[in-house]
Amino acid sequence: MCASIGGQCSFLPTFVFVLSFEWSSLFPPGLSSFPVFKKRRRKWEESYSTFTVLKQVHPDTGISSKAMSIMNSFVNDIFGRISAEASHLAHYNKGNTITSREIQTAVRPLLSGELAKHAVSEGTKAVNKYTTSK
Repeated sequence: MCASIGGQCSFLPTFVFVLSFEWSSLFPPGLSSFPVFKKRRRKWEESYSTFTVLKQVHPDTGISSKAMSIMNSFVNDIFGRISAEASHLAHYNKGNTITSREIQTAVRPLLSGELAKHAVSEGTKAVNKYTTSK
């Protein structure tokens, strides 16, 4: 309660003025609030790994941004197909985990003859290298 004379609060009219104040009158026309600038997060660029592999295989060869975009789309498409097929195989076998066996089985029908053999041998070599390093 207010301790002023007659029980009237002296801060009440000021409080009512603050409640009725239009904050939008402070902003420029067309804006309802101050512009909020979001901090940009750096996205992982998939093309970085493609470029790294290119430099490992052919150190003196470059690649244009359009060719890098095409390669990135190709890699993402093949990855999506292989992972979808491996997921179906894991589901058929009543498993919840995609193992190297599902990946190997998914690669064979998706890639053609010699490319599938090469991919399976490279995958087997990578898995063996990983298991021996543990």
